Amino acid sequence: MTDNPIHIPEDLKTVIRVFKKNSKQCWLVGGALRDAFLGRETDDFDLATDALPEEVVKMFHRTFPTGMRHGTVSILLGTHQFETTTLRRDGRYSDGRRPDEVSYSQNILEDLARRDFTINAIAWDLINHRLLDPHNGREDLKKHLIRAIGTPSERFHEDALRAIRACRFASQLNFQIHQTTMNAIDAALSWVPSLSAERIWEELKKILCSPQPSIAFNLFNESGLLAILLPELEACVGIRQKNSDARDVFQHMLSVCDMADSGNFAVRAAALLHDIAAPLFQGVDADEEVSIHQHAARGADISDGILRKYRASNAVRERITRLVRQHKFSYSSEWTDATIRRFMARAGLDIVDDLLALRRADVLANADWLPDDAENQLAELEDRIRGILAAQGVFTVGDLALDGYSLMNELQLKPGPLIGRLLRHLLDCALDNPKHNEKARLLELSRSWLETRESTHPKTEFSDRRIS
Repeated sequence: MTDNPIHIPEDLKTVIRVFKKNSKQCWLVGGALRDAFLGRETDDFDLATDALPEEVVKMFHRTFPTGMRHGTVSILLGTHQFETTTLRRDGRYSDGRRPDEVSYSQNILEDLARRDFTINAIAWDLINHRLLDPHNGREDLKKHLIRAIGTPSERFHEDALRAIRACRFASQLNFQIHQTTMNAIDAALSWVPSLSAERIWEELKKILCSPQPSIAFNLFNESGLLAILLPELEACVGIRQKNSDARDVFQHMLSVCDMADSGNFAVRAAALLHDIAAPLFQGVDADEEVSIHQHAARGADISDGILRKYRASNAVRERITRLVRQHKFSYSSEWTDATIRRFMARAGLDIVDDLLALRRADVLANADWLPDDAENQLAELEDRIRGILAAQGVFTVGDLALDGYSLMNELQLKPGPLIGRLLRHLLDCALDNPKHNEKARLLELSRSWLETRESTHPKTEFSDRRIS
């Protein structure tokens, strides 16, 4: 094969010329080449070379030390970042995570032999225009198979993360895992707990952004990985889903996750976790409203624990747990505008769209038993929310026409918890009727609230809060 299997951008052509000028090899490897043979567009290029990392740094004006210890340098050129790794052979693996020692090589075949799966062990010589596929990766691409190179148990023993990656690739590509490779995951289970939380989280994020995350999570369950990685999710297997005889809670959450927009990570993650507390409420016949509230609150707490374990960023963790906490709502046309404003204020304007997207995925996943007008009801709520937003209503204390300092100055009040309670009361009034959000009216409401409180509580509660 002499024709380029992939479009080569100008920035990469410049990189190739530099390697050629310095009499160094330059191979295209990894996902870009795999995607090219699958007919997928890509702009992410990984390179392999016989140049040492220090030599690569000297050859290019702008580089970044991505992983110098393991021979990886990123070349920064134009709009691209080319991750470039020196050809190497790995030594013995004793911890199921990384080789005890790494030695550099001049032979691309040695480098390809240390990789995980056949579909990732294809290389294109960017200088001499030749293809190397020593492990028949192209044939497995045609068969839609994930197959470990050589002896699968040895590959997984070298790095237990490869067992997770196998499931992730199956989800991303809609491939099957070759049975021998699938069977070998069992040998890697004892090594998985020693993997870093960060490495696992990166794989989970890629799965959640894949076209069909349920493929990976079902493979996790089948292989035994689920009980190790997400025991809280594994606990939902076999728990009956309310109103459904066909699916358990685990399959329900996977269906909702698949239905959610793959481009919205927070919604995808919340969809996967939204009913995570279901096992705690199995067989509980408590008041439905109380049960729903507790179910969502406990689900948010459990989700928070999972996200902390995998060291998700604070912003991501906070957004996902808020979505889980607020996901149990049931709109009807009888909701007043004030009710909708309260719903928006309680959820937070920053996640209202995501909350509706999560609910839409839930509706689509449960279309077999939900009322026929469930989608129309959700669309109606979205329209009403858009109308309320266009009217620029009041949703937080910060939206009020006066703040705590104004209240203290106008009403001669001292700083203290009373100010916070008063502001929340004013927000409640403005949610009922946005016309209340005028300074004079808010002061009038404040005086009325204070008078009522003073008449129904001991005067000592208020006397020390007034400025005499």
